[in-house]
Amino acid sequence: MLRHFDHLTIVVRDLERAKAFFAVLGFREALSVVITGEPFASYMGVPDIEAEHVTLVLEQVSPRTEIQLLHYRHPDPLPDAHIRDLSRIGMNHICFSVDDVAEEVAKLKAHGFEARNAIMDFHARKLVFIDGPEGVTVELAEWH
Repeated sequence: MLRHFDHLTIVVRDLERAKAFFAVLGFREALSVVITGEPFASYMGVPDIEAEHVTLVLEQVSPRTEIQLLHYRHPDPLPDAHIRDLSRIGMNHICFSVDDVAEEVAKLKAHGFEARNAIMDFHARKLVFIDGPEGVTVELAEWH
């Protein structure tokens, strides 16, 4: 039986910018380690892996919610030319529930992060897409 969402991992080239993005949303750095060699290479399916692995935790929520960032030192990460295209096959976006979507957008903009669209009202929520780290789409939802 599933209990709850645990974490999402994002591969990033600019680790500091990714940490800054999630810090604006209330995540704090909980752990930072370098993973290399076995057993990580076998587990991840990435031969000769060496990567910084940073665990970010959303403050004051239950259950624990994590974003994990991987910054590869080896091998070079593979770019995804279509990551911002929400019509592609695969993961589409991640969404966080917020108390005030306009306030969160304003905080993100003040730190140099941009919304992809205007806030819209849909299915009893105010919604907005944000350009997250490395082009990953992050949605914010304010429930009515």
